Amino acid sequence: MHIRDIFSDHKTTFSFEFFPPKTDAAWEELFVNIASLQSLAPSFVSVTYGAGGSTRDRTHDLVVRIQKETNLTAVSHLTCVCHSREEMAAILDRYAASGIENVLALGGDPPKTIANYDRSKDGFQYANQLVEFIRSRPNVPDTRGFGIGVAGFPEGHPGCPNRLLEMDYLKKKVDAGADYICTQLFFENRDYYDFRERCDLAGIKVPIVVGIMPITSKAGMTRMAELALGARIPARLLKAVGRCENDEAVSRVGIHWATEQCRDLLDNNVRGIHFYTLNKSDATRTIYENLGVRDSAALRAG
Repeated sequence: MHIRDIFSDHKTTFSFEFFPPKTDAAWEELFVNIASLQSLAPSFVSVTYGAGGSTRDRTHDLVVRIQKETNLTAVSHLTCVCHSREEMAAILDRYAASGIENVLALGGDPPKTIANYDRSKDGFQYANQLVEFIRSRPNVPDTRGFGIGVAGFPEGHPGCPNRLLEMDYLKKKVDAGADYICTQLFFENRDYYDFRERCDLAGIKVPIVVGIMPITSKAGMTRMAELALGARIPARLLKAVGRCENDEAVSRVGIHWATEQCRDLLDNNVRGIHFYTLNKSDATRTIYENLGVRDSAALRAG
């Protein structure tokens, strides 16, 4: 389903994000895990993208398999780094031929496996250029073209310390043809509410889907801080995690925190909630139950 239709049909969207594993065994386990989420009827699921490595092909394969073997709507991540325009055109053509209708266009980070990577050789230097290119593709499964999402950063983009320019850059991506914004994870909702207001002031009117990642272990919290550069973990949450004697207790704290975040967001008319699952659905399922959400289709636009 095209992302515009999803937003038209759902007052609030619920979605999940996964990353392609590196082994065949983990690959099959992940697909089974994703397929099991069909009972929750998520609005869509997305698959991340590793620049310059084998996970690029795994992303493409996984997205196509989801499209062919499940009733889920898949959104594929695409990044500017390590791609020529010709390579990106070939990827988009494959998606169009496979019935994939939606992508998330990202700037991306240079691969850690390639030292001193020269970004000047890439076909796209910025995400807005990639959005323009995707929007221009004639061979698409829908007459409206691909559904396109872009990234937003409620706590500030780590590569742009000037918060005024940051909003200008975000508006460029939207004006280039983005249909919605999906935010980086955050733990304080006031950061999102301020971001939403600043988007409104900048004339950005597309739906904003918020990124939520429940903490399930102390080691996971450390990795989370590394993956989401600039993510601020509030002192109250750090204190609660610090009181935990084991990861089971940490998981309960993290799920409770994320549940309260989601409850408050829903009470304040959030357009969508996107769960960064780290390829595990147990915590997300528990949050669903805590919120009383049967499935995403339960919240239809009225």
